[in-house]
Amino acid sequence: MASLRDIRKRIRSVKNTRQITKAMKMVSAAKLRKAQEAILAARPYAQTLDQVISELALRSADQELAHPLLAARPVRRVELLLLTSDRGLAGGFNSNVIRRANRFLYENSNLQVRVSTVGRKGNDFFRNRGQSIRKDFAGLYAGLNYRSAANVAEELTAAFLNDEVDAVYVVYNEFVSAITQNVTVAQLLPLQPAATTAAPAATPETVAAAPALVDFKYEPSRQAVLDRLVPQAVNIKVYRALLESMASEQGARMSAMENATNNATDMISSYTLLYNRTRQAVITKELMEIVSGAEALK
Repeated sequence: MASLRDIRKRIRSVKNTRQITKAMKMVSAAKLRKAQEAILAARPYAQTLDQVISELALRSADQELAHPLLAARPVRRVELLLLTSDRGLAGGFNSNVIRRANRFLYENSNLQVRVSTVGRKGNDFFRNRGQSIRKDFAGLYAGLNYRSAANVAEELTAAFLNDEVDAVYVVYNEFVSAITQNVTVAQLLPLQPAATTAAPAATPETVAAAPALVDFKYEPSRQAVLDRLVPQAVNIKVYRALLESMASEQGARMSAMENATNNATDMISSYTLLYNRTRQAVITKELMEIVSGAEALK
């Protein structure tokens, strides 16, 4: 049986740990609010931009407009961009996305897949297992903004345009809530515009009642607008994925620290009960020794 001193040390140690986890939870909660505001602000713009490109391609289908970032080709070489965190203590945040990246490599073992990483955890994992890393974008989260995300996207775009890779994918945690994150594998290149909703079957009545399809005037031209929007859409996709990953990390860490704090509270209760029982046993033993000594002196 542990001594009273040992139990007191354990109680103090767990209380100190609980203070740390509680503080980390509060810090993550504050960061989560900022990250959540950023991703909620970025989502509508990204979705609308995809819709604009889709409608532009649909309206201009008869004019044979094209862009190299929209052109699909036989896939032989692939680049996978893995988004993890720089620190741990975030529950299954890193392990889930790393597991999905491993499955991607296994499913595409017949292709030449090279890996780029954002976040120290993913980089360390693959380096320790002998997986070559093309590039690690270190320190990106510290000063994340649209320009830094665009630099990553432009480097990946240049590799695609220079025929170094035939497709680019990104794997990351999509933020749903503080306790829910969905691991997502999204294709960055070639760019796939959002699918437009199919129209219902036409009838003479609906044709007569439906307004004519309205087109727009483009300055300087449709092709120039497409050339400007497509690279921007790729940049936005990378920026959004990074924001989703940051928000998911803070949500996962906040949830993990809350669980750790609750577990520490349970451990303190258990150790306190053990301390009281042990103290009672020590007192009972001392009383029995006193009584036995008194009986022996009679």
